[in-house]
Amino acid sequence: MKQPGPPDPPCYNQAMSVVVVGSVAYDGVETPHGKVDRMLGGAATYISLSASYFTPVKIVAVVGEDFAREDVDLLAGRGIDLTGLERVPGKTFFWAGVYSADMNDRTTLRTDLNVFAGFQPKLPPSYRQEPYLLLGNIQPALQRSVRAQMEGVRLAGGDTMNYWIQDYREELLATLREWDFLLINDGEARMLSGEHNLRRAAARILDLGPHTLVVKRGEYGAILFRRDGHFLAPGYLLEDVFDPTGAGDCFAGGFIGYLAEQGVDPRDGEIPFPELSRAVIYGSVMGSFCCEKFGVDRFRTLTRAEIDARYQEFKTCTAF
Repeated sequence: MKQPGPPDPPCYNQAMSVVVVGSVAYDGVETPHGKVDRMLGGAATYISLSASYFTPVKIVAVVGEDFAREDVDLLAGRGIDLTGLERVPGKTFFWAGVYSADMNDRTTLRTDLNVFAGFQPKLPPSYRQEPYLLLGNIQPALQRSVRAQMEGVRLAGGDTMNYWIQDYREELLATLREWDFLLINDGEARMLSGEHNLRRAAARILDLGPHTLVVKRGEYGAILFRRDGHFLAPGYLLEDVFDPTGAGDCFAGGFIGYLAEQGVDPRDGEIPFPELSRAVIYGSVMGSFCCEKFGVDRFRTLTRAEIDARYQEFKTCTAF
């Protein structure tokens, strides 16, 4: 019997592209379902693969001489523009960790920054007029420098983490003032705002610059906050979670990918709240697919038809 091949390459409006900046890495992961010593990972990898189902993607990242041809082929096969993927002497960023029995917590075993330690994102000229920008979890000053290189951006935002919030706070606050949206988890929202209550935390964060905040809550879903209201999305109930690595980044890719696919432009006025809500659901859909296999393996066979079918499942299970 003939084995199914990879999904067809994407087809969409090439005028609406997302620039994704962040890490491309190798990961070593152990979960209750098994152990993989080395697999493709990194925030920019997950974001780009996820967003590529909705819109063209242009990646900005750095890898070492050990970055495998098969991994280049996977990204290129999804139509991702690799002009901004810099290859330099040395080894690719490597991270290893082990997850708890319920996979809600993980322990980092090893972090080798390697070539990522000297990462200075430089956008190719062909990237600078693109309308959408998603900045993965890197130093806030680097995120800000990338934003400054974008000459025609309509919608910009990204992710951060507790390390930057705690040790680079002023740098981060200067960066957030230039963002349209922020995607963080509930612990980071509390740390950034100084508020334990998420609704009060969101109000404080929206005062920092972004007009849209998404608080990711892992298996419990996500909450979208705007000044004019909020929207709660549940987590998708999987029978088996094989590996949650990258799920939050896949959420981000689905979120920005859907908005780019719809051609939203805040310069024409506020983004319609229903569009943002649908973007959150598509983000949740993409995060759920990520967890079904180790690393990026689910994206080797995932189709847009499967994505849209799961989106409809979300609609069915949340309608009342």
